[in-house]
Amino acid sequence: MKVVIVGAGSVGSSIARELLSHKHEILLIDLKPEVIGRSGLRGAHWLVGDACELSTLQDAKLEDADVVVSATGDDKVNLVVSLLAKTEFGIGRTVGRVNNPKNDWMFNDSWGVDVAVNTPQLMTALVEEAVEIGDLVRLLTLQTGVSSLVEFTVPHDSHAIGLTVGAIDWPEDSTLVAILRDQAPITPSRDDVIDGGDELFFVTTIAAEDQLRELLSPGSGEGRGSGEGHGSGEGRSSAEGQQSGEQQESGSPAQAGAAAVGAPAAADQLDDDGFDG
Repeated sequence: MKVVIVGAGSVGSSIARELLSHKHEILLIDLKPEVIGRSGLRGAHWLVGDACELSTLQDAKLEDADVVVSATGDDKVNLVVSLLAKTEFGIGRTVGRVNNPKNDWMFNDSWGVDVAVNTPQLMTALVEEAVEIGDLVRLLTLQTGVSSLVEFTVPHDSHAIGLTVGAIDWPEDSTLVAILRDQAPITPSRDDVIDGGDELFFVTTIAAEDQLRELLSPGSGEGRGSGEGHGSGEGRSSAEGQQSGEQQESGSPAQAGAAAVGAPAAADQLDDDGFDG
């Protein structure tokens, strides 16, 4: 797989190092010539230039890349690169680094970002996941903000203890994908019984998170269902779940050409508290 990484700071270099160890072809683009040949990046290709310039991306033969990673310490740069990669070169997958959480709202498909990596948010989620019992914790946002990976640690007084997975009416847009018990992962089936201390992992739409939170809350008695629902998400539907698509599509992307032309102006809306990596 050919991966182009824009930004050869500590974050970009770390990503490149990992990908090189997995035998992927890596091209790093950076403005600073001194970053070329950093130790640990043997085998990587380098290009010195401004990745926000179309000519630089053309020199990089970006159309041949499978993935473009925008990993600079400047959110404006990461957005513009993602937009150009998607609209001008038709890149199948773009990954954008979010430096300032206030700018997270712009890292979506309107700007050509397939996956936004918000490091502060991710670290916060990992801290909460370690200490929050009985509350739903979002670990990762997937698919440009439409879906997420969430975790719920079952408290020892939960109403769900003793119920089978198949006996709970899970929200329609939520899928139980794993149970972690005594540090051992379990692939959930309808007959698995939920126990106190279990860590339940769901892939769910953002809109359905509140339904999951309400279902699993200590005061809820809605865990007992008819047995029609199960871990694959084929439970009863709700009006809120059916509306999730409408909620997520409220800001439809502009035409590709118009978005590319307006990129520098729109980028001025971002908060400038980013940091170099």
